[in-house]
Amino acid sequence: MVRLPLTAAEVERGQRLGALLRRARGERSMLEIALDAGVSPETLRKIESGRVATPAFPTIAAIADVLGLSLDEVWAEISQPERGAEPASAGHDARKRLAS
Repeated sequence: MVRLPLTAAEVERGQRLGALLRRARGERSMLEIALDAGVSPETLRKIESGRVATPAFPTIAAIADVLGLSLDEVWAEISQPERGAEPASAGHDARKRLAS
């Protein structure tokens, strides 16, 4: 199966997800959260760093549960671009125009 490249919006959403999970984890160790959620610490590390921008739903549901986050909270946080942030495609479009 061929996986399509992620869109800029998907990458940004993955970064917001990772930031949310890091904040929610606080001082708790990544190992503790990962094991309690039934995922590998490496998987959690990749999600928190944004390297896995579109993790599987059951994975996010398990991590959110361990962190005490509702899925509604997670979606509300990650589905909205940061206020005042320039869309990732805007910078790309500007570089394209300059290159022309």
